[in-house]
Amino acid sequence: MAREKKKADFAGLTLLGREGRDAKPSKQLETFPNRHRERDYMVTLQTDEFTCVCPMTGQPDFARLKIQYIPEECIVESKSLKFYLWSYRNEGAFHEHVTNRILDDLVAALSPRWCKITADFGVRGGISITIEAEYKKT
Repeated sequence: MAREKKKADFAGLTLLGREGRDAKPSKQLETFPNRHRERDYMVTLQTDEFTCVCPMTGQPDFARLKIQYIPEECIVESKSLKFYLWSYRNEGAFHEHVTNRILDDLVAALSPRWCKITADFGVRGGISITIEAEYKKT
């Protein structure tokens, strides 16, 4: 039974294990089952390497992202999240919009009990911008 559960955890994971030339940006967020639905626990994922570009100037914007969520049925697979975030590298987006879009996509993939994205963008033009977007299941 335990072995069958472990195999089920890998069902549908297509990005895990891709290396080298097979590694490409992707908007696909993959998940695996949450085996601890009986309790609330927080998953925190962070990166200092998020980039997108200004939709007006095309100049790069760099951010530290912090993703926190309380899972319900499933958990995001971290390599698919890496490829997902990478997909924004050449995409033009205002900081506020990209932060909310990431939240929307995670909520759509996970249906979490709660999720919060904090995007701390680097200084540009003498101003830094931090966006916090939050979702609560009702």
